[in-house]
Amino acid sequence: MKKVSVLISNTNTCDVMRLCLQNLKKIKKEEYPELEVIVVDTSSRDDSVSMVEKEFSWVNVIVAPNNGLAASLNIALKLATGDYILYLGTDGFPKEGTIKGLVDYFENIDNSKVGAATVKLLTRDGRQDMDGHRGLITPWTAFTHFTKLELVFPKSKLFGGYFLTYKDLNKEHEIDACITHFLFVRRGVQDQVGSWDEDFVVYGEDIDMCYRIKELGWKIMYLPQFLAEHWKGVSVGRKITSDVKTSNAGITLKGVDYTKGELRVQMRILSTGAMKIFYDKHLRKKYPFFITCVVMFVIKFMTILRIKAQEITNKKMGIK
Repeated sequence: MKKVSVLISNTNTCDVMRLCLQNLKKIKKEEYPELEVIVVDTSSRDDSVSMVEKEFSWVNVIVAPNNGLAASLNIALKLATGDYILYLGTDGFPKEGTIKGLVDYFENIDNSKVGAATVKLLTRDGRQDMDGHRGLITPWTAFTHFTKLELVFPKSKLFGGYFLTYKDLNKEHEIDACITHFLFVRRGVQDQVGSWDEDFVVYGEDIDMCYRIKELGWKIMYLPQFLAEHWKGVSVGRKITSDVKTSNAGITLKGVDYTKGELRVQMRILSTGAMKIFYDKHLRKKYPFFITCVVMFVIKFMTILRIKAQEITNKKMGIK
């Protein structure tokens, strides 16, 4: 039986991570014993570390400074000994048969050119999380997404390229990218691609990793025959999971202390900052100067809007 290393980065999500690890414990006991779980705790201010040490002694938990998601995943990756790597969020819950099914799929000789995969991700209300089903990021696909044209013409290849909405979501097919909260990778492919790019602090690291996997000629597959639940946004603060209990203690990110409200604003800044980093690294040379000027202007404008929107939300919710 091939070993699977499950790599988790945690910051202040003690209660949710407990549920995540309980699910993995059940999978390890009843379905797939060759499961190695590594948690990198980025200096949480809640009881995350003591909880793992007390309740899940079989889990390898490492405490590290919070230098971003990519940095913590790199720490876990260096410790992983599995034949396959599953990057999983603390709010990610593989369903019955998913991990074993993925290993069986990758071990099939017919799938030897598949380097990575994700599954059908469902939010708590049963809707599909389309962040796990992404197309190639370009100025055009970004434009159709943020102007909502993809919602008007979801079955069009021209307008539905951001989330690949024109594809059959009930059949397996190749995609361009998925999210870090459920990314299954061959260890050999990961070694070939290399470590996570730590220039991406919170957002964009997954798109960058998937882009580099595909650049090396490997396929990334969407496999809807396997399922996982994603609670979406627990650690960074999204409305969809605002009822989920998390620590109010704030965090230290790259040496800077943030209250919970300040962190949510910073997350909005980092979300658009990741767009600029990705464009500069992978797309800038492919587009003429005037397109780049437009892209940079839009990113700056979106940053301002997101900051203002989050500040208003914080005030309404009484978050400081």
